Amino acid sequence: MALAATARDYEIILVDDRSPDRCWDVMKELADQYPQLVAVRLSRNFGQHYALTAGLDIARGDWTVVMDCDLQDQPEDIPRLLAAAEQGYDIVLARRRMRNDTLFKTVLSRLFYWMFNILSGYRLDPAVGSFRIMRRQVVEAYRQMREAPRLFGGMIEWLGFATSYVDVDRAPRYDGHSSYNLAALARLSIEGIVSFSNRPLYLSIMAGILISILSGGFGTFLLVRYFLHPLIGVPGWLSTITLTAFLGGFILLNLGILGIYVGRIYDQTKARPLYVIDRVVTMQPAPQPPHHAVETLEGGIC
Repeated sequence: MALAATARDYEIILVDDRSPDRCWDVMKELADQYPQLVAVRLSRNFGQHYALTAGLDIARGDWTVVMDCDLQDQPEDIPRLLAAAEQGYDIVLARRRMRNDTLFKTVLSRLFYWMFNILSGYRLDPAVGSFRIMRRQVVEAYRQMREAPRLFGGMIEWLGFATSYVDVDRAPRYDGHSSYNLAALARLSIEGIVSFSNRPLYLSIMAGILISILSGGFGTFLLVRYFLHPLIGVPGWLSTITLTAFLGGFILLNLGILGIYVGRIYDQTKARPLYVIDRVVTMQPAPQPPHHAVETLEGGIC
C-alpha cells in the first residue's frame, strides 16, 4: 500500500455521506478486515464539505491527508506530500498538472475560483482541490470553526499556516460521475463568497451610488434640454420604462444579497450540528468527535 512507504502507523477514515450506491456495505466489509480502517456513515447527505468536517473531527494522527474517494487523487503521492511537509510546512497542497475533467467542468471551476478570489479577497488556486496533508495543529484549528456555511479550501486558507505545493498528476475518474452540476457549483459559489466576504454588500452600495449619480445627470440633461427647446415634445416613455425596470431589478438584486446574509445569520443562530453520525464501524476503539460535536453522535458503534 502507498501508506506503507511512509513507515508510520496510520488509520484510514472513510466517510459515507449517504451515497446512493452500496458503498456503505463495502466500507463495512473492509472495516471488518483491516484494523487501520474506520468507516463512518452520516445520517443523511450533508454535502462534501460537511463530510470532510466529520472525518477531520475524528482524525487522530500527527498528520492528516484529505483526498476524494474517486481515485483521481492518487494515494501514491501521499509520501511526496509528507516528505514536503517535513521540510517545515504545516500544509502541503497537491497542485494538479492536468485536471482530466470535461471542458464544461473545467470552465465552471475556473469561473468559480475567479469570482471567489475577486469577491472574497483570498487567493485560491484553481489547480488545487481537496487533496492535501495538514499538521495536527492545522486540523485542531479547523475544528474550532463551526460556522454553518462550509468551504473547506477557503477555511484552511483563512487559517494562514505555512503552506507549500507539490505538483501531481491527476488520474482519470475510475467510475461514476461527479455530483457537482451547475446548480451545485452555483450554490457552493454563493455560500463561499458570502461566508468569506461582505464585499457584495459594498459593491451593491457603490453600484447604487453610481446609478444615483447617473440618474441625476440624466434628469439634469432632460431639464436643460426642455428649457433650451421647450417646443420639442419629448414623450420619454421608453426611457422611463427602461430606467424603472432597471432600477426595480437592481433593488430586488440588492434585497436578495441582503437576504442571503440575513439567512446565513439565521442558520447560524439555530446552532444545529454540522452533521449527524449514524454509525461508526472499526476494529479499533471507536474515535470520538470533539466535545462540541459529541451530541451529534447517534446510532450504534460496531
